[in-house]
Amino acid sequence: AGNLWLTLGKGEPTVVFVAHLDEIGFRITAIRDDGSLDLTPVGGLFPSLWEAKPALVHTGGTPVPGVFMPRDSGAGAEQKRTPPFLLADVGTTSRQATEALGISVGHTLTMPKQFVRLAGSRATGRSFDDRVGSAAQVLAVKRIKPDLLKHTVIFLWSTREEIGLEGARAAANALGLRPARVHAIDTFVSADSPLEPTSFGLAPLGHGAVARALDNSSVTPAPLVDSLVALARARRIPLQVGTTNGGNDGSVFGAYGVPDVPIGWPLRYSHSPAETIDLRDVASLAAMIQAVAEGW
Repeated sequence: AGNLWLTLGKGEPTVVFVAHLDEIGFRITAIRDDGSLDLTPVGGLFPSLWEAKPALVHTGGTPVPGVFMPRDSGAGAEQKRTPPFLLADVGTTSRQATEALGISVGHTLTMPKQFVRLAGSRATGRSFDDRVGSAAQVLAVKRIKPDLLKHTVIFLWSTREEIGLEGARAAANALGLRPARVHAIDTFVSADSPLEPTSFGLAPLGHGAVARALDNSSVTPAPLVDSLVALARARRIPLQVGTTNGGNDGSVFGAYGVPDVPIGWPLRYSHSPAETIDLRDVASLAAMIQAVAEGW
């Protein structure tokens, strides 16, 4: 499945952490005679957020730059109800010229990424979901002393989460009944923004990592949430508890009776070109992963 595995420690129980490496984007479905690219979404997104933005076509070699073309704002009423598919322009004027760049049907497109610091400890960029989770696992691994672990800890960096948890499912099938728990390390889509009501999914940025007690794919048993909170308090790590939308990689382990105890961080503007985080939450998340690996 293309997953990356790292196993530390010895003995039982086995505890699994999983963060995903993939991101949302588009796939080329056709190359037009004028050289432009027909696209279909890969993962859940609002195509309107990608219009008139830079693009990268991934060909297996050096990515080819392009543009996600803006759709006609003067379209008729029928088209406004059903917007046309998104197209991409790589600067060519013929199918042959596009193919000469190494571009083929099936290649994928993403958006160029730039990490931008905002005021204080805030930052914005594309694909913090789930680069933050992946980075937090790396930070935790660097701090853990494997010889001091009391049991086996498996760190997974999974593939194809955004299109159906496929990498995590392959890992769950390989591990079967062995894990005692799985901790999905992924976004907590938060209502902490000026745009959204705060009655659901509220986890303020800057207040620490989040125990995802409930989402669309899993329900964490209350005693396990309580244990996570107690560990955070003992280690003096900021931790919030919340419910949100979306799913997580850990849910597919449930087929084997493995409880899913996901840990995330609050994110504004999820699956947009301007996802926004607080770096204090990243530090809290890494510390929480380390604490769980070492002490629970």
